[in-house]
Order: sequence, then C-alpha cells, then structure tokens
Amino acid sequence: MADRVSASITIGGTLDAAGFDDLAEIIASEGLAIEWDGEPFEPHHHVAGEPLKLFAHEVAGGSFDDLEAWCLAQQLPFVRWCGGYSGQWGPERVVAVGDGSAISYLVTEDDEVVIGRANIEALGSLEAVLAHLAAADFSVPPLVVCGASTALGELAPLEGAHVE
Repeated sequence: MADRVSASITIGGTLDAAGFDDLAEIIASEGLAIEWDGEPFEPHHHVAGEPLKLFAHEVAGGSFDDLEAWCLAQQLPFVRWCGGYSGQWGPERVVAVGDGSAISYLVTEDDEVVIGRANIEALGSLEAVLAHLAAADFSVPPLVVCGASTALGELAPLEGAHVE
C-alpha cells in the first residue's frame, strides 16, 4: 500500500465545455472534494470567476498523478500542496504556471515556502532568492469555461470567436 497524506489542488485557466467535462471526470476518479472532509466535487460546484479548489485526505504519494498530468498537457495553471510523510518526503507545493511544466517547492505543513542553505547559495543573490519565493507564491487565475452557460444564462464566448 502506498504512503498516503492530505493534499489540495487549485486549478485555473481556460477550457471549452468538453474540456471541463473531461476535467470533471478526472476529478471524480481522483475522489476530490470541494473542502476538507466535504462533499465530492460535482460540475455545478465550479464558481465562475474563481479558480477551482479541491481537497482530499489519504492521497497516495501526495499527488494527483492523472489530474496533474492532464492539467500540464492542457497547459492549465495549478498549485498543488501535500503534507509530508515521515521518513519518506517533506511537504511540498507544486506550481504550474500554464506552460506545460511544473516546479516543486519545499514548504512547511502550513504551506509556508522554505529554502535551504544550498539553494540560497546556488541562487547566488538576495534578488534571486526573492524571485524564487515569488514564483512559489504563484496566484492561480480563475478557471474559465468557454461556451458554458453562465449564471445569467448566457454563453461565454469561445476564445477567438467574434462576439457582437
């Protein structure tokens, strides 16, 4: 049995309605909830103008492998946090800014970014250390679903579509 810890993920970016359906299916397969110990995510839980925040306990390896891989392939930005597992790994924050790659940052159990002496020396300057910390504090943009009904009953335009 894999080592398991609590983890959360916040997802943003832009998807069409079919992409959102795919995302919702992957989220369901991962067993994610809308809050700690909350009800399982359903598509109607998505709030327009907000990033999607999801939570789970007992996450194998502390990561949502299928969901994270799918988000990276779709170039969706996300931030994932997981707690540490004693003797195996420490808590981490993974940041994907939407370019198809992700960077892992060492954090505390309270999700505070920490940096070790070796990394400080490798970065070489206070400015570089501050840039490293700023990158770790990436703010996930809202998750926008184009072509989906909004609360007003209108359709959000597809990117590049002409709207009159």
